[in-house]
Amino acid sequence: MEMVARLIADKPVVIFSKSSCCMSHTVKALICSFGANPTVIEVDKLPNGQQIERALMQLGCRPSVPSVFIGQQFIGGANEVFSLNIQNKLSQLLLSARAIFIWAR
Repeated sequence: MEMVARLIADKPVVIFSKSSCCMSHTVKALICSFGANPTVIEVDKLPNGQQIERALMQLGCRPSVPSVFIGQQFIGGANEVFSLNIQNKLSQLLLSARAIFIWAR
């Protein structure tokens, strides 16, 4: 868990992903569509990726990817991010985390 905390520190948006995961790709595209530039950590490309996945699962991430942190807060996976977007709450989270600076629909 400390490993995850270090990776998300001082970053407005962090997405833990796997390069072959279509849901991870979709979540990244959605967040980028707001103008955010998330830090993407491809766990399948890291030597300690399995350790990171275990830490994410201990935090309640099931499946382990995609796992989204906005403003150092765990948001959830794809379902939670899509739900926030449908409720028009995702943009406010991104604004609050200073991942984006202006948003108008």
